[in-house]
Amino acid sequence: MVRSDKVRRASRLAVALLGTTGLTGVTTDAFAQDATPAASEAPAAASTPAPAPARTPRRAPAGSRAAARPAAQPAAPAAAPAEQGPAIQTIRVLGAERLEPVTVLSYVKLRAGQPYTPAAADQALKDLYETELFSDVQVTQDNGIVTIQVKENPVVNRIILEGNKRIKDEKILPEIKVAPRQIFTRSKVRADVARIIELYKRQGRYAATVEPKMVMLDQNRVDIVFEITEGDKSKVRQINIIGNEKFSDKELRGEMVTKTSGGITKVFSSTTSYDPDRMAFDQQKLRQFYLTQGYADFRVVSAVAELTPDKKDFIITYVVEEGQRYKFGDVKVDSQLRDFDSEKLAARLPMKKGDWYNAKQVEDTIEQLNDTAGAFGYAFADVRPQYDRNKEDLTMGLTFVIAEAPRVYVERIDVNGNTLTQDKVVRREFRLAEGDAFNSLQVKRSTNRIKSLGYFQEKFEVEQKPGATDDRIILEANVEEKPTGELQLSAGFSSLESFIFQASIRQRNFRGRGQTVGLSGSYSRFSKSVEASFTEPYVFDKNVSLGVNVYRRDLNSFNYLNSNRNTTYKQATTGFQVRAGVPLTEYLTAVASYTLNYDDVSLDQNQFYSDRLTPPTRSCDPLLAGRYLCDAIGKRLSSIAGLSLIYDTLDNRVRPTRGITAAINGDVAGLGGDVKYVRLRANASRFQNLGKGFIFSLSGEGGAIKSLNNDQIRLVDRFYLGEPQIGGFDIRGVGPRVLRKPYVDKDGNLLTRNVNLAAGDTLSARRREWTDDALGGRYYYLFKAEVEIPLGSGARELGLRPSIFVNAGSVWGIRNPLEGQRTDFTSVIPIPTLDQNGNQQFTQTCPTGSTVVSGTGTTAPAPAAGCTVSSTPIGQTINPFREVFLGDTWKPRVSVGIGVNWNSPFGPFRINFSKVLVKQDGDDTKPFNFNVGTQF
Repeated sequence: MVRSDKVRRASRLAVALLGTTGLTGVTTDAFAQDATPAASEAPAAASTPAPAPARTPRRAPAGSRAAARPAAQPAAPAAAPAEQGPAIQTIRVLGAERLEPVTVLSYVKLRAGQPYTPAAADQALKDLYETELFSDVQVTQDNGIVTIQVKENPVVNRIILEGNKRIKDEKILPEIKVAPRQIFTRSKVRADVARIIELYKRQGRYAATVEPKMVMLDQNRVDIVFEITEGDKSKVRQINIIGNEKFSDKELRGEMVTKTSGGITKVFSSTTSYDPDRMAFDQQKLRQFYLTQGYADFRVVSAVAELTPDKKDFIITYVVEEGQRYKFGDVKVDSQLRDFDSEKLAARLPMKKGDWYNAKQVEDTIEQLNDTAGAFGYAFADVRPQYDRNKEDLTMGLTFVIAEAPRVYVERIDVNGNTLTQDKVVRREFRLAEGDAFNSLQVKRSTNRIKSLGYFQEKFEVEQKPGATDDRIILEANVEEKPTGELQLSAGFSSLESFIFQASIRQRNFRGRGQTVGLSGSYSRFSKSVEASFTEPYVFDKNVSLGVNVYRRDLNSFNYLNSNRNTTYKQATTGFQVRAGVPLTEYLTAVASYTLNYDDVSLDQNQFYSDRLTPPTRSCDPLLAGRYLCDAIGKRLSSIAGLSLIYDTLDNRVRPTRGITAAINGDVAGLGGDVKYVRLRANASRFQNLGKGFIFSLSGEGGAIKSLNNDQIRLVDRFYLGEPQIGGFDIRGVGPRVLRKPYVDKDGNLLTRNVNLAAGDTLSARRREWTDDALGGRYYYLFKAEVEIPLGSGARELGLRPSIFVNAGSVWGIRNPLEGQRTDFTSVIPIPTLDQNGNQQFTQTCPTGSTVVSGTGTTAPAPAAGCTVSSTPIGQTINPFREVFLGDTWKPRVSVGIGVNWNSPFGPFRINFSKVLVKQDGDDTKPFNFNVGTQF
């Protein structure tokens, strides 16, 4: 047998490696990576693992190309005369199972009649191994008969992933090229390892390693196992900036999206992990920042990310060149549009000669000029800046060239993508009609109105496409519908309401007509309600809205005694409201309404009723409840007509950042019913984006109510002020109130008349023993200024939005309910229980037991034989007290504080810490409050 010694030794070595190392060769080749990157590429060497350990015999591989191929590719022979063998008479193929022998022969250049040489045998080995179809090949020759002995690569039975937790199988398997029922090849496995590692790199896990293993099965089949060690995310440990002189490292790092790891707010942030795309974006952010500061020649010389030896962190280094700072030179406008005067436009430009150059200002000006041209019908106006840089005096001359363009008209409006929503629902929001002159401002307004419907995905813009001629344009609304049905079930806890349960179902695009139908209910310790509603925004396809609400609301009012919240009166309101709205202008709407309410105000008879006044009938007792509560009870029908004017230019009604909203509302009660009054309310808010995430808002509201029949305004119709409207004060903690101050302490000891009882008393620790009833007022006002403070990206991802605020407000304007009433009771007051004839009742004790007997008027009856009658009549007693009326003043109450909104996983959360700066006698303060689980 003639065979190359090198080939024989390589074959034996391959067999030995296959029996001990599995796919170690595959692992080694698969993890050969590039060197440390420059700019925004991470070092691929981060993925190089240690060689794979040997597997159990069950998984012993057979036919690894990694083990066999190096042995099958001997070094080129030395330059020596080639050994000439006998002529090939026959070529045999042995060991082929799936492949036909003729197919195997087609891969080699050996042919019958050719001379056999070791070089030809070596070439045949190389050719066969390069097909990646065989795990072992031997070429032998005996007297002109050449035998090619092959062992085919196994067939893949299944792919198994082990150790992957962060990336699930369904994300990895589509990226793998090796598949069941395919022939195993080393190159495919090596490529799959690289693909899996790339998936982990995209998640910032540069320490991830993948070790492929092969488990031999019968019938020349194998299972391929990818053992994955995910490792931790590679964080950015440090960001270095070299070459900056005008701005500090801290200031420049603040402009970047990528942040260094560390800090409480960055624990859950994704911006602390390394991302080459984010790194490239940060370079653009640096350039934008310098260009806004006048450094027109700024450039990032290099950006390098270096992986630390432990493969856990990156150190990013930027080398920058700031250059010189420029000022604006001559700023001109060259308009080729006949309707535009170049000099007038130039005079209105925001930048002036001598100002520091600002590239962002230039971009904004280009956009404004395009909008201005679009507002005059030039849809395809082209505004281009021409720069004149003078490096000697460091000025940047600028000319805005507005190219000539034709006026454009709307050829047609297309609505695409709507499957449920009817076309008319979208079309009626367009501020342009087919045939109208194009107006870019109206197109933007149309886009915002369609977005405000809430029926479609947020990323929506009205697209503009050329029409049939140069002066025609097609407007396309390519919408993507989203679910508009809402089912909400929520539970939460509030410092006002204790536990709160809410449920609602609403469809905001009923039958695709833009109608809204809803049913909601809520329940808490002090209130519960149920409400059904329907709104038609366009009645009979006219620009008139119509809405109907039917509801039942139960409210338990309360006061405080010994820091305990006690129910006073109960109000049950059943009613409905019909409203119609008509837009007067694009931003001004008039809404008329009619409300019919049936109110039932009641008191707990066991607590507040006695038969002292109108025996034997039990009635509300002012000594127990107070005259103001006794006057409020009863059943009344309210018929209310209202008119509102609403002005709204907010950019977002849920979380506005700019714009104004204002409303004025007038109500008249007395078109029938039992209640007659006129009420006026107004409110306004302005939002301003201060830049860099700061949002400033200023809001004010106020109201007045006047009776039309000279009666006092009912307790339930008055205005109230306190938590949560004004921070730092308790619920209904501002405004007129009656304090009942006891002459006894908490232990029942009688106090002297002069202890904490003067009308001008300030609040003290004994305030806890007082009964506090808020009465509301006929007038009120409230002002609030608030600044939302931006936090780092980590806090933003958590949904944290802190703010600082200042409040000022007051409620006042009622008649003193104690006027003409006795307010000072210095002895115990009995409230006897009377019989049906108005006689007091007493307890008679006999040997057989105790019974209740009636006296004559207030005189106890004579006892029966062998019995005794108590001299104290049956009933309750009221300890000595004094009532004072406080808080009825227009003078403002002022508070400042810090609040935090958090979109928590279990619902919106708001917490406030407030400090009262100005208060009035009688006000109830509360420095801390929170609300979670419901809207605030």
